[in-house]
Amino acid sequence: MYNFTFQNPTKLVFGKGEIAQLSTLIPTEKKVMITFGGGSVKHNGVYEQVIAALKNHNYIEFWGIEPNPEVETVRKAVALGKENEIDFLLAVGGGSVLDGTKLIASALANPGIDPWDIVLQGRIETAIPYASVMTLPATGSEMNCGSVISCREKKEKYAFSTTFPEFSILDPEVTYSLPANQIACGLADIFVHVAEQYMTTAGQSRIMDRWAEGVLQTVIEIAPKIKENQNDYDVMADYMLSATLALNSMISMGVTQDWATHMIGHELTALHGLTHGASLAIVYPGTLITLKEQKQSKILQYGERVLGITSGSESERINETISKTETFFRSLGLATRLTEVGIGDETINLIAERFNKIGVAYGEGRNVTGDVAKQILLNCK
Repeated sequence: MYNFTFQNPTKLVFGKGEIAQLSTLIPTEKKVMITFGGGSVKHNGVYEQVIAALKNHNYIEFWGIEPNPEVETVRKAVALGKENEIDFLLAVGGGSVLDGTKLIASALANPGIDPWDIVLQGRIETAIPYASVMTLPATGSEMNCGSVISCREKKEKYAFSTTFPEFSILDPEVTYSLPANQIACGLADIFVHVAEQYMTTAGQSRIMDRWAEGVLQTVIEIAPKIKENQNDYDVMADYMLSATLALNSMISMGVTQDWATHMIGHELTALHGLTHGASLAIVYPGTLITLKEQKQSKILQYGERVLGITSGSESERINETISKTETFFRSLGLATRLTEVGIGDETINLIAERFNKIGVAYGEGRNVTGDVAKQILLNCK
């Protein structure tokens, strides 16, 4: 296990009716801007709960942060925030709304820097305070400092990091009305978040391995239960908390991480508008196929401990494990091949060129270059 420092200052407020705590969690002297997506919160009761809790606060609303939030939208929100001297942000929605809000908060604290330049520099240390009411479990953004932003003009998508949310409220009851495809993409996102931190180098940490395996087993177990009854509070609570634990750094302490699948998936989203979780379901099996020798020990361990694959030669078990992983994504109703979503060689070659141009080397072995990314994508056809 490598040396590490762990600190996560976000307060997690979890359970039924907890949105009402906004009334005391945000100081009444703050000038608040509430950020929203496309309007689904007005159909599931969340909007009414938020507004009721903030009835004694001074707030304005900003609507329209899109899935895969775009810097062009963020700039509009920043302008509104400056005009109204906003000093606290509340994101109400899914991970995209919160990711966009993280950039708004960073830009308001750094008025001399264009938001896209903040993204390109990769990290910024200052932001105005912000918090979230999470309505779509997937990204884990509610308890981390990361954000992913797209630029529509350039067809590019990059991650950056900033400060942590002050607090995040998670009420599983708000997930009851989520569309099936959003849940499917959320489950895929959670699964691959964990896998990117787990399916790397064997023998680094027993506790991290068991923790990650527990989340993976939970996701696989609850996926069909959600299809059976989306109003089961305990199942949806596990779904919601799995998303948080998958990416709040608690399962990655002292171990190597991958993230090649995410970086390739971001390219597919930027170029074709694929939902993030949908892109991961396509790319991850290809990553395992391409890097199965490098990841051999961990694939075998995952296959045995999570999927129960114990018979056959090592090669047979590895192939069965990869096949069952793809089958899991398909059981969610997601495509697992590029051809299913109309993506071909032109995009594959463009992504390889982009990676090679900037000299990236992703993965726990820092060996996923543009050429390796191309092979991964070819194995996704």
